[in-house]
Amino acid sequence: MRTFLTIAALGLLAACHDPATQKTPAQGKVTVFTGGTIYTGLADQPKVNAVIVGEDGRIIATAPPTSEDWSEDEVTMVDLDGGVMFPGFTDAHAHLLGIGQREIMLSLEGTPSLESLVSRVSDEVAGKVPGEIIFGRGWIETDWPEDRMPSAADLDPVSPANPVILMRADGHALVANTAALKAADVYDIAGDSDGGRVERGKGTGKATGMVIDEAMYPVLQLVAEPSDTDIRKAYEIGAKTYVARGWTGTHNMSVDRNHAALLKALDDEGLMPLRLYNAYDENGFYLAKKHQYETDTIQNRAVKIYIDGALGSRGALLIQPYSDRPDTNGLEILDENVLHNLMMDAKEDEIQLAIHAIGDLANRRILDTYEELGYGPELRWRIEHAQILAPEDIARVGQLGLIASMQPSHAIGDLKFAPARLGMDRLGGAYAWKSMLGSGAVVAGGSDAPVEVGSPLIEFYAAVARKGLNGETGEGWHPEQALAREQALALFTSSAAYAAFQEDDLGTIEPGKLADFTVFDRDLMTIPEDEILEAKAVMTIVGGNVVWRQSAASE
Repeated sequence: MRTFLTIAALGLLAACHDPATQKTPAQGKVTVFTGGTIYTGLADQPKVNAVIVGEDGRIIATAPPTSEDWSEDEVTMVDLDGGVMFPGFTDAHAHLLGIGQREIMLSLEGTPSLESLVSRVSDEVAGKVPGEIIFGRGWIETDWPEDRMPSAADLDPVSPANPVILMRADGHALVANTAALKAADVYDIAGDSDGGRVERGKGTGKATGMVIDEAMYPVLQLVAEPSDTDIRKAYEIGAKTYVARGWTGTHNMSVDRNHAALLKALDDEGLMPLRLYNAYDENGFYLAKKHQYETDTIQNRAVKIYIDGALGSRGALLIQPYSDRPDTNGLEILDENVLHNLMMDAKEDEIQLAIHAIGDLANRRILDTYEELGYGPELRWRIEHAQILAPEDIARVGQLGLIASMQPSHAIGDLKFAPARLGMDRLGGAYAWKSMLGSGAVVAGGSDAPVEVGSPLIEFYAAVARKGLNGETGEGWHPEQALAREQALALFTSSAAYAAFQEDDLGTIEPGKLADFTVFDRDLMTIPEDEILEAKAVMTIVGGNVVWRQSAASE
């Protein structure tokens, strides 16, 4: 006689799993995900055959240990069709608005050369009236055959009458033509603002086109502010783009406090399929303190602040000067006294700080200030990027209980120019994921999209291969810092959940947790590393609901 697993039995099993923490499953029809390989993220039971989800979007049970005899009138079957299911992949550092804007603006991502960049601008000018601004983002000079940054001298011949403003992919630098530099009134001014720099010609003092960090604001003010409709559209497109890549959630960085109500409205209208953990800009302290505009899939409790800039544009704050520019050691965007005061305010208001720090001096200042204040791991404050640390500082991250929020793809991109910026000696503490984990730190994995592509597959590959997308490597890449696949999986699942105070709800597949799953067409844990980039997302599940499916998207 066939034994049916009833709703009541599932409820009893879930309650027995952990009576102190489990919520009573909703009564009604349940959903069973089966028909493929399912990784749980748990050491004691790494794989199961099926996951049973209640109407409340939480996992009731897994099989095994539960029987796989289903009562067909009580369950909805979701066939994985041979796919490989994981706990939902969360991008622990991304900019959702920018991701959406990249899809609808002049995107320079993948521009292969300076010559090509100039050609793109020339094409854009052809469709504009004189004086109309051309604005784009996404270029990066790392692989350009010209081996240099662009300049106004490159852009002026093709755009003498249209201001051109092109953001570097990292968002910490831009190149502008002379028309834009003059319109922003930075062409002739000799001084730089705190935390920023306008590159100028030797002897002339005139701006040459590259503008870095805080100095960008006068130039960017030339660009019209997007309308509420534009912002809404960008968020919608960004979320759709992300669930189609397999992300179930993102830690959304540097969010404008004025967007909080809009994000809640999108979720209320069923137009935000992605789970969001928002870190607001420095103006969002009150909002984060009060947890305003939250929903069942949106949390607002963090604030993002910046210590320094980016390595590529030489804005990262270093202990010693840049190897290829000994006249500078980077930019200080936030001084130690302000950092000290912001930390005290955040602690008092029970706000999680997410602190941007790329250079070794910027990271040391966080560590020193945190230690001086006597703060501990219960705050779960995060160092965003934690890219370059003095070797003696790496162990301090875990000892102090800070979270390293790191982006594997930054390493495989930056290591093409980092040896020139830093010299070989400092690379021992650069992008040191394995050393960071070995010292006891929690490392959460993200992409920093739209700075990077924003693909879970690229990030997973970068973490386990520590090679370029074409398999290239080089001196100073430190392959010993590559991660085991289980470690890489944790970056985007259990560690990302911990970094957002969500480990009771997300990060692993087990009874009582939310049913957020990512399904790929092949097994990332076993395939050769060079095949990881060939994999595809086939299904994305958030709270038990299939929010994206490959077959539906391709129809």
